[in-house]
Amino acid sequence: QVLLVESGGGLVQAGESLQLSCAISENIFNFNAVGWFRQAPGKERELVAEINVGGREDYAEAVKGRFSISRDGPTNTVHLQMNSLKPEDTGVYYCRARFLSSTDYWGPGTQVTVSS
Repeated sequence: QVLLVESGGGLVQAGESLQLSCAISENIFNFNAVGWFRQAPGKERELVAEINVGGREDYAEAVKGRFSISRDGPTNTVHLQMNSLKPEDTGVYYCRARFLSSTDYWGPGTQVTVSS
């Protein structure tokens, strides 16, 4: 069973930074892509940032230039550096690992709250 555990969420003020981390129980390069999604209250879960096995990074338009995704092979960890946070970045952030384009594994999520 693949396990993902997020950490690093919290309460910050607008303009501040946070770094989220996702520890994965298997070799990170076994997956086609690993990434971060978020879900705000009353809204659907949406992609924030993703990195594929080849190293290509994709970002939601709303976070381009502010967020950065990275991975650490030896520790099988994916990070999301979030700078210049805005109240609209508030939500539960989930880590996802995608295997063979059809099988997804999710972490339980970590809360990020940005106050104005």
